[in-house]
Amino acid sequence: MADGPMEQSNMDVVEAPLMEDQHSKDAKMSDNASECSGSPRSRTVKNFSPLKMAELEKIKSMFSHSLKMQDLKGLGIVSARWDPSEACRPVLDEAPVFYPTVKEFEDTLGYIAKIRSKAESYGICRIVPPASWKPPCLLKQKDIWEGAKFSTRIMQVDLLQNREPMRKKTRGRKRKRKGNCRMTKNKQSATSNSDCYATPASEEKFGFQTGADFTLAEFQKFALGFKQSYFEVKDSAAAKSIGWEPTVDDIEGEYWRIIEQPTDEVEVYYGADLETGTFGSGFPKSTSTSTDGDSDKYVKSGWNLNNFPRLPGSVLSFEESHISGVLVPWLYVGMCFSSFCWHVEDHHLYSLNYLHFGDAKVWYGVPGSHATKLERVMRKHLPDLFEEQPHLLNELVTQLSPSILKAEGVPVYRAVQCSGEFVLTFPRAYHAGFNCGFNCAEAVNVAPVDWLEHGQNAVELYSKQCRKTSISHDKLLFISARRAVRALWEVLVLGKETLENLRWKAACGKEGVLTQAVKMRIEMEEERIDRLPSWLKLQPTGSGLNDSGIERECFKCFYDLHLSAVTCRCSPDRFACLKHAKLSCSCEEDDRFVLLKYDVKTLNLLVEALEGGQEALKEWISRESVSPKKEETFSSEVVLSKFQQGRSPDTVISYESLLGKDGEETKIDLNTIESTKGENGLLGGGCKVFGVDLSLQDQHTPEQKSNGPLTSANEDSSEEKSSLTGTNCSVKRSIPCAEPIDFGSIMIGKRWSSKQTIFPNGYKSRINFFSVLSPNKICSYISEVADAGLLGPIFKVTLEESPAVTFADVSAEKCWDSVVQQLKQEVARQSSLGVQGLPTFDELQTVNGLDMFGFSSPQVIQMIEAMDPNRQCTDYWNQKLGRNFSQVCSVDASKHELGGPNMEIVGAAKQSI
Repeated sequence: MADGPMEQSNMDVVEAPLMEDQHSKDAKMSDNASECSGSPRSRTVKNFSPLKMAELEKIKSMFSHSLKMQDLKGLGIVSARWDPSEACRPVLDEAPVFYPTVKEFEDTLGYIAKIRSKAESYGICRIVPPASWKPPCLLKQKDIWEGAKFSTRIMQVDLLQNREPMRKKTRGRKRKRKGNCRMTKNKQSATSNSDCYATPASEEKFGFQTGADFTLAEFQKFALGFKQSYFEVKDSAAAKSIGWEPTVDDIEGEYWRIIEQPTDEVEVYYGADLETGTFGSGFPKSTSTSTDGDSDKYVKSGWNLNNFPRLPGSVLSFEESHISGVLVPWLYVGMCFSSFCWHVEDHHLYSLNYLHFGDAKVWYGVPGSHATKLERVMRKHLPDLFEEQPHLLNELVTQLSPSILKAEGVPVYRAVQCSGEFVLTFPRAYHAGFNCGFNCAEAVNVAPVDWLEHGQNAVELYSKQCRKTSISHDKLLFISARRAVRALWEVLVLGKETLENLRWKAACGKEGVLTQAVKMRIEMEEERIDRLPSWLKLQPTGSGLNDSGIERECFKCFYDLHLSAVTCRCSPDRFACLKHAKLSCSCEEDDRFVLLKYDVKTLNLLVEALEGGQEALKEWISRESVSPKKEETFSSEVVLSKFQQGRSPDTVISYESLLGKDGEETKIDLNTIESTKGENGLLGGGCKVFGVDLSLQDQHTPEQKSNGPLTSANEDSSEEKSSLTGTNCSVKRSIPCAEPIDFGSIMIGKRWSSKQTIFPNGYKSRINFFSVLSPNKICSYISEVADAGLLGPIFKVTLEESPAVTFADVSAEKCWDSVVQQLKQEVARQSSLGVQGLPTFDELQTVNGLDMFGFSSPQVIQMIEAMDPNRQCTDYWNQKLGRNFSQVCSVDASKHELGGPNMEIVGAAKQSI
């Protein structure tokens, strides 16, 4: 890698003809290779000039082509068959290569968004890090290199394109062998010869035969032995004198010769899909032995694939599960000819592959816009295989020559990935390739906001194919929406123009990718509801389908049921999607009903808010100002926000309110639903249905059975005795102890009190809790209540040691839920890195916003009550005393002044702090 190109801006695209690298600088030799095209069973060899033919014969004479089997010193048996004159290298344009500057490289998703317009039309691209970015590879540590075993699979390279469907094989027929089973180690460490002659039952699924187990040291020796033997020269002295070894083009020509025109069986091993959670990642983690500053920069780097999926701005950051291969990287240990066949990523996600060390990896990419055309061409040329397996491409076991695809009008681009380089694949971009020798790569997925449209298309396609999903697209969409709204609110109301908030804001607006993704999903849901039979009842109440984090799916097509589901009293655990509503069961019409997470009116309100409607935004914030219940799952606790215009590459949308029937007002939690008969508020407690919280009381916590409305239900006498300063209070207690700093002043207005609490303007307290920056440490948080004008009170929580870390919302509960949500994301991230001493989700789940502010403390209750001697906070006093005090207050107002006798209590209390 030269320093010159390394300093170029990332927007400078280097095309293949303009660049050389250590593996392709000898590409001029490819001119000597015979190139072929056409169907899998025919090939046209181009004519060469006499000079080129003479050069070919000279090279050819150096190699052995006998059928003699050679022993590789106990490593197995290989037949060398390379013939340069039979090469079949496809002629393709190169995918673009990008060289980010050091500054550009600092913002991982920002850089990917920047190059997207230039690279997405190729399907794949290479990214060459700055020369200074050289992370250590932990896999080379001796205990891993020589001691950690990994499993392999046998890859029958000659059958990847040309093979018979399984049903055409005679029962009991075995794959023909010449001599012993090739590509094994020895009888002690590999499969025996009898294993090679697999029975028909074990051959029913092509491409998944288990191979031998290796350490990296063993596999390197084995892979090098195979490659040397396969490309062995007759005159080794002559070869050594010219420093000869096969180039990438040589290997590529032979690879496609094997695929298109196989003359012998060629089998190799591939250590594919190895879980880094088990085997270990090549990138350093926080638990790595090295603790120097240089290593630390790689631990925290966004290009460290352990961090990449959950970077801020990635929709996957809201997924709590550690999905192997999607959120947890996989390793790939390759040898010459080991292949990855044509496929797209799960849910059409982006993927990023980093080559830690070893020989080159050759990639072929097709842009996502031509995915369906590639599928048609493969069905055309491999009809028998697709007739037997209509969804054959999902199996990742079938190649088709890029030459054939290109001849059929499918654009295919090539990339040669060298050690220390990244390859990025775009949504629904088919890609395939092979390894040129021993190497090790690591890969994982990511989902910037521009992925959402592709992700929606993926789940619709999966439904048609009756294919299970690995993530809940709707859940991520709506959680992201809540986060986007919160970011808008923080920017517009609080003035917090952080990089993350501005990215969310840019994804909104009428033309924003986030707004468009939500709008498309809502329109789809509306159409399906309209097609339902008129007798099928719509119910926004009932038992929650997504309680306890369990995601339900359609019994027929496995469609994700996060938004809606059809069920029946006869089978409470059986659900159908709206498309298969009539197939759920044959019971009476009155027994079947549809559960809805959000009503159409609420969803449309959200879209208006995202498009910039100020009234809609104000209404949305008002509806969102309800406390989430403790039954909410990790991913549903992401908070709300505001919005404006723009566009960016980061995330999506979610909603939180439902208007129920019979005058009930509703509030929607993403995973719970509670309702009671409506009074004046937005929230309530009691009934959970399909993840929706139908509430009818107040915008703060539900009414609790206690001696006083500000006393928490689980508070006991021992906790009442705790000191005002919170001495000896434990963060793990059921009610954390807050230390009041300032009691503020009483404000008159609907939102300045609830049936449980009075919220003085300027109230401030301090509490110790797990740090959102380092969850295994305890830090101080400052909670305060401020005046937001028409919005009423704003509740803020600030990390005392880092004032820039601030959370704000329209209720104390929502505000602390934001803290908990951030904590859970950080706990999940650090847990994946192996950090010890982290709090459990159960410890975080018990947090109550009123407790954390200190509003549940009997002493605080007494002092705040004393600040309102005239009982002007009527909602609170009516609830506490059980009768209407508004009339009493008007009669007794002349008897009291705001600074009356009761204020002496407050004064004395302040002096004691």
